[in-house]
Amino acid sequence: MADRRQKKKKKKDSQLIIRVSAGERDAFVETCERLDTSASREIRRFMREFTAAKTVDGKNEK
Repeated sequence: MADRRQKKKKKKDSQLIIRVSAGERDAFVETCERLDTSASREIRRFMREFTAAKTVDGKNEK
């Protein structure tokens, strides 16, 4: 049972609100749907990859 608890995903408890044009949003959501993924999943993936690429020795680049 302890293994299951350790593998449990972290609960998402925060929001990021951004403003984009309706056309840009619609195109992004449609592309995600076509690729069988969600817009939220792709934004989170981008954020993880971007942060990892800009992080050096545990600190963000400036």
